[in-house]
Amino acid sequence: MPSTKRTPPGKALSDLILDLFRLNSRISAAGDRLVANLGLTSARWQVLGAIVAAAHPQPVAWLARDLGANRQNVQRIVNDLESEGLVAFRVNPHHRRAQLVVLADKGRAAYDAAMRLQAPWINNLADGLSVEDINTMHGVITALRKKLEGNDDAEEQS
Repeated sequence: MPSTKRTPPGKALSDLILDLFRLNSRISAAGDRLVANLGLTSARWQVLGAIVAAAHPQPVAWLARDLGANRQNVQRIVNDLESEGLVAFRVNPHHRRAQLVVLADKGRAAYDAAMRLQAPWINNLADGLSVEDINTMHGVITALRKKLEGNDDAEEQS
């Protein structure tokens, strides 16, 4: 039977992950409040951001992968954004059924407005934190994400 006792690093990481869950919920709620007057939610804002960040138009499955999100959830959000004129679908020359998602002018305006609201908010949130500490935390989170992505690949192959 495997040991159920955590090592000191295991306990520290478990405590950190619980706080990250709480932080994620608060970030999402704060984002919802920040962009509510723009007709956005944090989830819609994230999808718009993934479209903006992509080097070229991508299908929903690729956007979901980039976000680390469920394809069906991203598809639902993209469909809502499309019905409101924030994004549009284009023919994908490489795959007949997987249309490409592109930002419409209205979507660009909404995203840009959200980012104008985000800048002072994030600067205020970062106040009192050192860049070194933020970069250290970013490094830890990136290392954990990469380990988990490696585990996902191993699980898919088995």
